[in-house]
Amino acid sequence: MEKLIITTALTGNVPTKKMNPSLPVTPEEIARDVKACAEAGSALFHVHARDTEEKPSLDPEIFKEIVRQIKKTSPDVIVQLSTGARAGKDWEDRAFPVRLLPEMGSFTTGSNNLPGIIYENSPQFIEFLAKVFQETGVKPEIEVFEPGMINNALFLQKKGYLKGPLHFDFVQGATGSMPGSVKNLLFLSESIPADATWTVAGIGKNEIPLATAAILMGGHVRVGLEDNLHLPDGSQASNVTLVETVVRIARELGREIATPDEARDILGLPKENKDRILDMI
Repeated sequence: MEKLIITTALTGNVPTKKMNPSLPVTPEEIARDVKACAEAGSALFHVHARDTEEKPSLDPEIFKEIVRQIKKTSPDVIVQLSTGARAGKDWEDRAFPVRLLPEMGSFTTGSNNLPGIIYENSPQFIEFLAKVFQETGVKPEIEVFEPGMINNALFLQKKGYLKGPLHFDFVQGATGSMPGSVKNLLFLSESIPADATWTVAGIGKNEIPLATAAILMGGHVRVGLEDNLHLPDGSQASNVTLVETVVRIARELGREIATPDEARDILGLPKENKDRILDMI
């Protein structure tokens, strides 16, 4: 079984420091968590931006400062910037994080209901963003909230906008989307091409059980305060303690942890793209 890639979703759009004081929101706090989580075993970091009031932001300068801070202290990690819609719906604003040339960017290939909002990704926008990934050579992580999003990604690949092997993130347990269960995880993992890679993001209490299942199934794992604010015993988590929990489980089950360069090999990330983002910030 190949080594385990641990992704840390550090901040997201929804949690606040009132919900969990450990949530990193400033560029300095985010970079500090990246360093600690990388030392604990995480190779890949899913990054959102917040403004000075902790609100979700697509401000180019905030993204640039976050990346500067991360690369200053943790130059080897894989940075994956978010293109999510909670911070704004303007197409170019959402595409900007990809145009910064990170190694990876998130790409939700469909719409669904989430608490309080319609997470809108129209067919027209999806094709637009797929072309941006194609033009920049940034690898998308296909965010799958329900099975139709897999088919949408495969359609874009057939049209030539996405290059295989694809990488999928199965988001399970969010209100309004596919429930978190091992049965659903098995179904999703068997619905993607044989050469594709996948990770699972369990929301809330689903996080650690689904992470454990993914470790056993040969998939990869995403943890972090974006998705889950608590440890299995109910106590408040931090990004680091969530990574440490997954590392302990993986070692107990005999699964080795991937370094950033090993993760690049598994995901098919060109080594020459590792530092392209530095020229853009």
